[in-house]
Parts: sequence; structure tokens; C-alpha cells
Amino acid sequence: MPPIIEIEALSKSFGDVAAVDRVDLTIERGELFSLLGASGSGKTTLLRMLAGFERPTAGRLIIDGVEMSEVPPYERPVNMVFQSYALFPHMTVAQNVAFGLRQDRRPRREIGERVAAMLDLVQLGRFGDRRPHQLSGGQKQRVALARALIKQPKVLLLDEPLSALDRKLREETQFELVNLQERLGITFVMVTHDQEEAMTMSYRIAVMQDGRIAQVGTPVDIYEFPASRAIAAFIGSANLFDGTLAATTPAGSRVDAGALGVLELSQTVDAPLGSAVTVMVRPEKMTLGRTVSESAVNRLSGVVRDIGYLGDISIYHVRLDDGRVVQASQTNLRHSPEDRLTWNERVHLSWHPANAMILTR
Repeated sequence: MPPIIEIEALSKSFGDVAAVDRVDLTIERGELFSLLGASGSGKTTLLRMLAGFERPTAGRLIIDGVEMSEVPPYERPVNMVFQSYALFPHMTVAQNVAFGLRQDRRPRREIGERVAAMLDLVQLGRFGDRRPHQLSGGQKQRVALARALIKQPKVLLLDEPLSALDRKLREETQFELVNLQERLGITFVMVTHDQEEAMTMSYRIAVMQDGRIAQVGTPVDIYEFPASRAIAAFIGSANLFDGTLAATTPAGSRVDAGALGVLELSQTVDAPLGSAVTVMVRPEKMTLGRTVSESAVNRLSGVVRDIGYLGDISIYHVRLDDGRVVQASQTNLRHSPEDRLTWNERVHLSWHPANAMILTR
């Protein structure tokens, strides 16, 4: 079955500024797909072109097999949930949800039945007579979803849909959205700058940087195997050690990291010896303690300078002997704090060769 969305060399310029620059992308039917990037990366402009609110400067945009570049928003098989929700304050919840059907002049009985069913689906069946100012942030978000979904679009576009919610409600709503998308089978395309949100909810993620797609993959692909140093630094936390490729064999590679010594990796790379490379080690991949096994490889030592206690984990900033600071994390498995590392303690770090990655760009 062909993809629901096909984007070919799509560009959008505002004067001399290329907001979206020759993007190629396909999105499969039934996916929950995220466009992830920092402010100014082009993700919202790309979403607005999908919706029809921006006209491409160049390229092709195909939705369900039909070229859409010149099709106005109201004729596209898509609907959109805005960051602000954009509910009509003078209308009740039921009237807000019914708005699109009324515009299409659907029969009154059909409208009533479909609105009731949609409000039940988003767990707002008891709130049909309320007005937006009487709702919580999470309830407003559900009304906006119901209003967008009631017209049964082939693609639902979501622009930072959870940004107005507090952290706890946002985490709860993430799973509600995923479950709703799975029940309906509609393709969701979501714009977000929140890495955890994209990683939690998405089937696949497109990381955007400077108007271009830097990498597309599953959350595991993006986190564990970033395509570049820039993506490694943007997604989650990463310790990045610059060096030169000293050796590579079918069994692994060695990187000369200067003052840190030679780092061992299980990964092999297709690059000339002496090439400038970066070794990435995620904080949770590091072993941290007062002692270190004699058999451990990739060993470093330093002093604890900062500790962040997050409940389930603790994050340690360790200043190495050469002055640079690295980050390691530990799961808090015990209630008792007696044996925990503390500030200004001398510690050792190590990691298995399989738990690091060489980045060549």
C-alpha cells in the first residue's frame, strides 16, 4: 500500500530565508509520526504546508495519491489541532465539536449522533453543555481533538498539542493520544520540540535542523544510533569525546582520544585511519562508582561536582582529571541514601565497548 503522504523536494522560502529546504519524506498510513526540532528548524512551516496554510515555493506534496500543492485547506483530507486549541468561547463543547459538520450542512440528527459518539470517545460525554472557560486544559485539548476528528480526516495534524499542559497531565495525555490514534487508525503527524514527547508517542521521528531532515527513524534508531554529532547532542544527553580513528577491524575499533587515552568500541566504521571522529556515550551507559574492576575498559576518573536527584535516577556531573565534565546516571534502587555517592567524592567511570558509538560527522 502506498504511503499516505509523499513529500518530494519540498521547499518554502520567506524572502532570502529558506524555512524548509528540499525536504523528501514519506509517511505511512496509520502512523503516529513526529516532526521534531528546535525553534526555527522548519517543522511548523512543513506542517502548515501539509495543512495548506502555506504554499510551497518548490517541490511536490502528495496526500493519498493526490497532488495537494495548489489545493486549498478546506478541500484537503486533513484537519488540524492548533497549539492554542482555538475553541470558540461563545459555543458549548457540543457546538464546538459539531462546527465542521454544521458547515458541511449535515442533517441535524446525524450531527447529534456523531457529536455524542465523539464526546464519548474522548471521555467528555458529560461535558457537552459546558463552555470552554469551564474546562481544564486537558479537557480543552480533548475538545479540540474531537472537533478535528469528527470529520474523519485521513490525516490529523497536531501543532505542539500538549505544550499548554502541566508535566503530569502532559504525560498522562501522551498515552491517551497514542491509544486514541491506535483505535481510530488515522495517520497523526505531530510537531513538537519536546524530545521525550516524540520518543514516547511516535512510531517514527523526523529530526529537522535548518529546514532540512537530518534523520528519520524509530525512537530507538534516533537515540541509540544518531546520524551525526548534532543529533546526538540534541536527542537526550550525551558525552561526546573527540579523537582520531586509530584502528578498525571486524571485531571493533580504537579511537585515540588524546588525554583520555585510547577508547575501545565494538563498532566498526568505514573511514580512513586518522580520520577525525567523535565517540558518543550516553550517561546511563556509564558505570559509576568508588572503585572500578581491573577488567573494565574505557576507564576514566574524576571528582563529583554536581548531583541531580530525580527520584528514579540520580544524575552526576563528574569533572575529569583533564578538566572536562562528563555526565553519568544511576538508578536509585534503594530507599537508603547511606551508600550514595556525594559531592567532591573521587569516582571512577567505565563503559563496555558495545555501549558507545563512533560518529563520523
